[in-house]
Amino acid sequence: MKVHEYLKLPYNYIIKPIHDESGFYFHATVLEFDGCQSTGETFQEAYDGLMEAMEGWIETKLENGFSVPAPLDSDRFSGKFLIRLPKSLHARLAVEAEKEGVSLNQYTLYKLSH
Repeated sequence: MKVHEYLKLPYNYIIKPIHDESGFYFHATVLEFDGCQSTGETFQEAYDGLMEAMEGWIETKLENGFSVPAPLDSDRFSGKFLIRLPKSLHARLAVEAEKEGVSLNQYTLYKLSH
């Protein structure tokens, strides 16, 4: 497959507004491509830069004999997974969730996302 064919595939772009000590800007990444990123003063600038970064990222992988990951298919994820954990951690999370007045599932989701 050639670079332009990869660029037509439905990859997952993440473009977030950032406000930090350096100011306000947008940061863009491709979920499937580790290290492929761009920034811009506007959403469009970050997106355009990401398209250029993707092209270079894919070219480099192909030129060096590496494979390019396929887009993640979100339809294959149910939103549920089972995890085994020590009883003491389960108890601690349950107590913390109760203190916050939320379900254990809600509290665990919060902890995983932060």
